[in-house]
Amino acid sequence: MAGTRTADRFPMTRIGLTEQIDFFLQVLASEKGYSAHTIRAYGHDLAEFAGYAARAAGLSEEEEKRSLAIDDVDNLTVRGYLGLLHRKNEKVTIARKLSVLRSFFRHLVRHRLITEDPTAAILTPKHSRRMPFYLSVDDMFRLLDQTADDTVLGLRNRALFETLYGSGIRVSELTGLNVFDVDFSSGCLRVSGKGNRERIVPVGEKALNRIQTYRDRLFAYTGIGLAVDGPLFLNKNKGRLSSRSVGRILEALIRKCSLAVPISPHGIRHSFATHMLDAGADLRTVQKLLGHKSLSTTQKYTHVSIDRLMAAYDSAHPRR
Repeated sequence: MAGTRTADRFPMTRIGLTEQIDFFLQVLASEKGYSAHTIRAYGHDLAEFAGYAARAAGLSEEEEKRSLAIDDVDNLTVRGYLGLLHRKNEKVTIARKLSVLRSFFRHLVRHRLITEDPTAAILTPKHSRRMPFYLSVDDMFRLLDQTADDTVLGLRNRALFETLYGSGIRVSELTGLNVFDVDFSSGCLRVSGKGNRERIVPVGEKALNRIQTYRDRLFAYTGIGLAVDGPLFLNKNKGRLSSRSVGRILEALIRKCSLAVPISPHGIRHSFATHMLDAGADLRTVQKLLGHKSLSTTQKYTHVSIDRLMAAYDSAHPRR
């Protein structure tokens, strides 16, 4: 009937915000293949936003779970939330939280649960990109030499950081390696990266030798060999070594070396990329090795090469 109102033909239903957040997180896991760590981070940011939206609507925490709907959120809600963040967070954190909101509301638009994205007209705050910490080649070698300990754990630690530096993989990828992911004949690792994307990366003879030495000693003491698949790097209880444990081991090594740079396991990855580019590797190759989806992510590692290029220019060009 021509005179029928839209509201009469399509009865308004209130779709819960928290329910849609839960569904969105499930989609990230099942369809996007996001890691559990990333999903937890998204969940934390979205729960924080939902809490703000509920308070802005005058609802209690319990009422929020029952009553807050996606239609209660508009551009003003998002702007108010960002205003609150500006009082307590750095721009890089605000940009990350806004990116999470954008992904969520685009998901709602894509599934026709809302007609307009309340984040569409909001600009991402500009922030200066922090240069990643990295070690010089000499400091990197000094760090690796400090792990020269003949015990099972000492040999494991040397293999850990030789592998991390020799391949440039993420610490989560390092601890996720299994025995059968190492191909000693080709000198490569099979790595499961972000979004469960699998890639093959070269690792180098030194790292492979360290892995072999560590696993030979482990077999001699425990009977756990390379013939059966399982975690490549084990903790003292013979379980899989965690990323947090790798960080603690590295902190102890840094203190032992008296290094001035506050390096993390990810900093070793930064060092790998920087040293590769300084030695002449092209950006596309380093992108493939690091497993970056976008070349722009890899470009942040060019800062050192450019700095050295400018220094060489300033010292050598007659018309500088």
